[in-house]
Amino acid sequence: MRGRVRAADGRHLMVERLGDPRGRPVFLLHGTPGSRLGPAPRGMVLYQRRTQLITYDRPGYGGSDRQAGRRVADVVEDVRAIADSLGLERFAVVGRSGGAPHALACAALLPERVTRTAALVTLAPWGAAGLDWFDGMAASNVLAYSTAATDPDSFTESFIVRSAQIRQDPVRLLDDLRRELTDSDRMVVNDAGIRSMLLRNYSEGLRTSAYGWIDDAIALCSPWGFDPALITGRVLLWHGVKDVFSPVGHSRWLAGQIPGATAVLEPAAAHFDALSVLPGILNWLLDDREHPPDRPLPAPTPG
Repeated sequence: MRGRVRAADGRHLMVERLGDPRGRPVFLLHGTPGSRLGPAPRGMVLYQRRTQLITYDRPGYGGSDRQAGRRVADVVEDVRAIADSLGLERFAVVGRSGGAPHALACAALLPERVTRTAALVTLAPWGAAGLDWFDGMAASNVLAYSTAATDPDSFTESFIVRSAQIRQDPVRLLDDLRRELTDSDRMVVNDAGIRSMLLRNYSEGLRTSAYGWIDDAIALCSPWGFDPALITGRVLLWHGVKDVFSPVGHSRWLAGQIPGATAVLEPAAAHFDALSVLPGILNWLLDDREHPPDRPLPAPTPG
C-alpha cells in the first residue's frame, strides 16, 4: 500500500502503509539518511498486534519533494497531511536516530492527535543547556554536524559528492560506518538480512538527490522550532549506552526535560541495537493501561 500525499504547501510525499490496514495506526519516522524502506517490524508481527505502520520519505529523500530550509518542527504539517489523507484522527509516533527528534516534534506540536511517542537513539536539541553535544560522538559525526552548523554551503557541497558516490556503490556507506562501529553494532550490521535491508534503505533515500540527508543534518544542528520541555503526552526514550553516533547523554538530557518521560538506557547496547527493540516499542506505544510497567521492553538480542 504505497501512494503519494500532497502536503499543505503542494509538495508530494511518498507514503507506505505496512501491516493491518484496519489496525491501530503508528507512524514510524526513519533515520538519517534513510527512507520509508528502513527498519520496521515484519508484516506478521504487525498483523499479530493489529497494527498499521505508516512510513514515508522525509522531504528530499526517495520519492518525496524537497522542502528547502526545513526545521525539525516542520515534520508536523507533513504528518498531519498524511494522517488526514488516511482518515486517522489519533495515532502513535516512533522515530529512530535522525527521525527521533521529529517524533518528539509531533508529541510537542500535535498533542491532540498523538497518543504516545517513542524516541530511539535520539539526539537532543543543538545548544542544549548543560549538555556537551559532542561528548562520546564518533569523529565522523562530530565533523559532519560541526560543518553543517558553521559552514552549511561547504557541508552541502561535500555531501552532494558523498551521496553521488554512495548512489554508485551503496556498500560504501556501510563500509564508511564500519570503521566506527562498536562490537555490538558490528554484530547487528553483519547480519545478512539486516545488511540487505539497510542497503535498500540508503539506496532509496539517496536515489533522487542528497538533499534529504543535507537538510536533515542542518535541521538537527539548528533551532528545532519547539521546546521538548513542553511535551505533555507519554514519551519513551530508548538508548544504548555504547552508542557513538547519537551519544546516550542526549537521551539523559531529554529525560530531565520532558515531564514524566520513561527512559530505558541499555548498558550493553549501541546504535543499531535499536532495530531489535522495535516490536517491543510497538507494544508500549499501543498499551492502553493507565500505568504501564516501568520497564516496558526487554533488552535487545545481539545480532
